[in-house]
Amino acid sequence: MIAVPETFTRSTVEREGAAGAAWLAELPGVVEELLGRWACVPDGEVTHGGVGLIAPVRRRGSGTAAVLKVSFPHPGNVHEPDAFAAWGGQGAVLLYERDDDRFAMLLERAGTRTLAEAEAGDEDVIVSVAGRLSRRLAVPAPTGLPRLPRLRERAEAWEEELRRDAGELRHELPGRVLDAALATVRELSPAQPDLLVHGDLHARNILCADREQWLAVDPKGCVGDPAYDGGTLLKSRALALLEADDLGQAVHRTLDVFAEAAELDRERVRRWAQFHAVQAAFHGRRHGFRVARGGARLDWIIRFADELAGVLTQHSRYRR
Repeated sequence: MIAVPETFTRSTVEREGAAGAAWLAELPGVVEELLGRWACVPDGEVTHGGVGLIAPVRRRGSGTAAVLKVSFPHPGNVHEPDAFAAWGGQGAVLLYERDDDRFAMLLERAGTRTLAEAEAGDEDVIVSVAGRLSRRLAVPAPTGLPRLPRLRERAEAWEEELRRDAGELRHELPGRVLDAALATVRELSPAQPDLLVHGDLHARNILCADREQWLAVDPKGCVGDPAYDGGTLLKSRALALLEADDLGQAVHRTLDVFAEAAELDRERVRRWAQFHAVQAAFHGRRHGFRVARGGARLDWIIRFADELAGVLTQHSRYRR
C-alpha cells in the first residue's frame, strides 16, 4: 500500500472535512486497484498537488514512465481528462488511461521542475513561454459528449458574485475598478470563441519535459476566450512583480509579452486580467489565500491585490 503524504492528508481534511477523511481512508486501496488494472508498478516518491495524489509509476512490459493521479471528486476536476484527450499531447502531457468515476488518470510523466522554478527571476521568459503554450492549447473545442463547460455560461454567476462581494465586504476598491470588472463580464463573456482553454494557466502548471521542452498539466478543461488564461497567468505572477521599480510598467509589460507570444488582442488580455484581480481582492477578504489565511501578511496581500486591480483598470500602455 502507498503512504499518503501527511501534508496532503492534513490539507484535504481541513478543506473537505468528513468527506475528505472518508475519501483518504479509501485512497490507498483505490491506488492499488488502479496499479493492477493499468499494469503499473510504483517508481518513486508519492507527491501531491492541491487536490490530487500523484504516484510515479512504470508500465509493466514497456517500462514507460508515467504518473498515476487520483483527485478528490470535485466539479472543477471533471473535465481535466477531456482536455488532455483533446490536446493529444500537443503542449500538454499525454493521457494514457482514465477512470472518471474515481477521478483518476494515468498520465505521461514530465519533469518535476516547473516553469516558475526553472526560469526564476526572468519574467519575460516565463510569460512568453506561457503565452506560446496558451496559443498551442487553444484548439477547437471537441464536439459530441461530454460537452465541456463554456466560460460564457459563468457570466451571470460572476456578476452576482462581484456585486454581492462589493456589497457585503469592507473594501476600498474605487467604483471605476468594480465597474470595469463588471463591464468585462457583460461585454466579453457573450462573444467568446469556441476554443479549448486551460482555465488555470500559471507557471507552476507548466513542467519541463523531454518530449517537449514544456508541457501543461492540471487543466480545468473549459471553452472560451484564450485571453482569459492571460488573466490567470498575470494574477499568479503578481507577487513576483513586487520588486519592480514601477509596478504599472511591469504589469503592462507582462501584458505586452503574453499577448504577443499568445497572438491575442492585448486589450482583451488586460480586461480579463483586471477582472481576475478584482475577483482575487474580494476572495482574499472572504477566504484568505493559500499563502496567507489571516494576519498582517493577508492584509498586505489584499492591499496589493487592490493596487494591481487599479493598475489594470488603466488603459495606458507603457513602452517596453
